[in-house]
Amino acid sequence: MPSAPKLSPVIQNLIDKGLLDRLPPTFSTFFFEQFQDWNLLFPAERNYQERMFTLLDRSQPAAVESLFAPVREVERRMGVDEKTWPRRHFGLEQVDFLNRNPHFAEWRQAISRVFAKVDPLLDAEVTRKGKPSLIIVTAPSELSADPSRMWLRLSRYGKRIQVDVPDGADYLNLAVTGGTRKSILEMYSKEPYDSWMISADNPWDGVRNAIRLKYDDLKDYRSRMMDEVRRMLESGEVRTPRELNERLKRLKIRASEGDLASDEILSEFLRAVLLAGNGTLLINNTFVEWATIQAIRRARPSMMIISFGIRNKLKPFSSVLIYSDQEATNPIPSQMDALGTYVDLEIFYQYIWQEFQKYAQYRNNTAFLFLADGMEELFCIAPPDFPLLTAKAPVKLTEVFGHAREWLNI
Repeated sequence: MPSAPKLSPVIQNLIDKGLLDRLPPTFSTFFFEQFQDWNLLFPAERNYQERMFTLLDRSQPAAVESLFAPVREVERRMGVDEKTWPRRHFGLEQVDFLNRNPHFAEWRQAISRVFAKVDPLLDAEVTRKGKPSLIIVTAPSELSADPSRMWLRLSRYGKRIQVDVPDGADYLNLAVTGGTRKSILEMYSKEPYDSWMISADNPWDGVRNAIRLKYDDLKDYRSRMMDEVRRMLESGEVRTPRELNERLKRLKIRASEGDLASDEILSEFLRAVLLAGNGTLLINNTFVEWATIQAIRRARPSMMIISFGIRNKLKPFSSVLIYSDQEATNPIPSQMDALGTYVDLEIFYQYIWQEFQKYAQYRNNTAFLFLADGMEELFCIAPPDFPLLTAKAPVKLTEVFGHAREWLNI
């Protein structure tokens, strides 16, 4: 691979052995393309690829050939050859080739069947090495919803637990610190990218040794990004999807715009999250939800605090679907939307929980705590041995914190 980035010894050795060249090109070239950004992948992503290709390498050749036989047959019908699909190259031409091919649906099914057979074997490895995980999801006090109307989409999966609400205390801060000087994130954080706090506007700025993504803190970066993208689109200087993609790759966060600029993996992660095109630039809770989903998929953290806020009402004719700052383009004063936020969060809770359930490392060993600031109930989804599930009387927030520490063995 000329001019390729430095890969892990495991992957480089398998490439040198010719493993990937023996696989169907539509399968292997996708990973060759990912190898170009190897330095931007999270450790969990690198580990998955190492384990997958190592599994294929140590398997019997006849079994590997049988596994990929349907893919090769579909490739033959699609007309895949050295001209239409160069070895070790996956670009826009290949994307277009797939999308326009009448056998595209068959190809997707064949690829899905490969992963349906491989992933359970890889999941079994992860399960054997599993460790307890803790996910805390918080809602703001301005939500003002009755506890009986909270977490409805998840209600059949967990248990409502009465909370002894403290007088005059910082409810959420007490839940995550137990009244100590350190949050549970700081106490747990051991490995890079294993502990995250993703928030709309929560003031836990003292958290250290964890990844911190706070929507409000990214205002300067978000504004610059919106201005740049809008200028490129309106000026016509970007004429093709490839040109736009290359220009967007340059919109990395600057050191003056946030601490993540010093970490190339997180810098690229943040850029991708904000340019997802689904409202992450404009809506605080959409940013929190989508950043969380992507962190789960890519980094697979064991400890997360996910903190939602109250979003503003969307202004009419505000160009939400293009890159425009509502505050700058519409003089109507912003208004908080508590009802809209409640509706959004009921859906987001479910999305986030379901995303965790997709991955073997979180099944049967992850405790989820859903808290709303000042509310006399919390909602817990956890394995039967999670200590908080046995609570009989209303629990103090310091007890919630203590049970969480016990679960994580810290």
